[in-house]
Amino acid sequence: MRSIKLLKNTLQNYAWGSPTAIPELLGEQNPSSEPRAELWMGAHPKAPSFVTYNGHWLSLAELIAKYPQEILGNTVALKFDNKLPYLFKVLAAAKPLSIQAHPSLNQAKEGFERENDQGIAMDAPNRNYRDDNHKPECLCALSPFWAMYGFRNIPEILALMGKSCPVGLAAELDLLKKNPDSAGLKRFFTGVMTMDSPQQNQVVEEAVQNAHLYSDQDVAFHWMTRLSIEYPTDIGVLAPLLLNLIELKPGEALFLPAAELHAYLEGVGLELMANSDNVLRGGLTPKHIDVPELLKVLNFEPRPVNILRAVKKNKNERIYASEADEFVLSVVSASAGSPYHSPESRSVEIILCTEGTADLKDSGTQEIIHIRKGDSAIIPAAVTSYSITGDVTIYKAAVT
Repeated sequence: MRSIKLLKNTLQNYAWGSPTAIPELLGEQNPSSEPRAELWMGAHPKAPSFVTYNGHWLSLAELIAKYPQEILGNTVALKFDNKLPYLFKVLAAAKPLSIQAHPSLNQAKEGFERENDQGIAMDAPNRNYRDDNHKPECLCALSPFWAMYGFRNIPEILALMGKSCPVGLAAELDLLKKNPDSAGLKRFFTGVMTMDSPQQNQVVEEAVQNAHLYSDQDVAFHWMTRLSIEYPTDIGVLAPLLLNLIELKPGEALFLPAAELHAYLEGVGLELMANSDNVLRGGLTPKHIDVPELLKVLNFEPRPVNILRAVKKNKNERIYASEADEFVLSVVSASAGSPYHSPESRSVEIILCTEGTADLKDSGTQEIIHIRKGDSAIIPAAVTSYSITGDVTIYKAAVT
């Protein structure tokens, strides 16, 4: 396949999703007001995109299997075993997502093989590893976006937790004060997450009562009270005191490597990640929680927050720094008198139009596809170059 194709993508209707954000992006109605949580663009077997080919709808996964070198390019096809290495999503959170982390590549391979040997079905609710890949990811805000990411520094944790749970966690906090390092933080977090249910309930009750007293002093306590409304007895309501609390402005991004504890709280954003669905959850969810497995993969080094801003590549394109081999995210702007021209040396790309309308022109075949807000397309590596003419903002996923 050597031509640009519009994508038909799959919606995931998870309970935390917004009923309005993704329909508004796509220019569609949602009369049932069902939550529309994620729009997947890619070739993941769980929910691949579809394109029209020879008069039929085919999944992008099928097309790549038929034409790996044309679509992916020789280098990407060889490096990633003839598979599209990334998954591109629109994420619309009206309610908080689970506290979670993703395994490293070695951990994913070991966990996937282990659960296969145990005979756990791929669609079983207690399955942790649904593939053998890691899942580094980049989250770019399209609206103001709240997230928790990485452990705070230990003095902050002690100060916030001391206000919240001075009685219920007195012994654990005293031990952390005496051992203010990553090993001490691991013991503290492990103790909190593995205490029995009656003690957890007491700690959460004390924490939420105190959060109401301090909600005007620190937004972390405000988020605790909000989380307690959704999950009144979940130990995960303490997470805003343990993790860095971040509000991204539109256009700002985070890169999340393996082993970093995080949760998305509210907002609309783009996620670009390695092509994996491996998630280890620790709380704030009705889905499968596996605290022992989560503890095995977590990084307990406090992590400073590094908010990414797109850096100018040329007059039409700005790029976000990526630590992953599988993907890089950029934002393309075109306007009257300033069209975008792609380089001739490029990888397989998926683009999503988030504002405006434009003509997407294959420079080789001269074929033109009209795109508008909400449209997405795959541009195979075999397309030598292309141009975008119009007044648009487009986010582009590619391989680094």
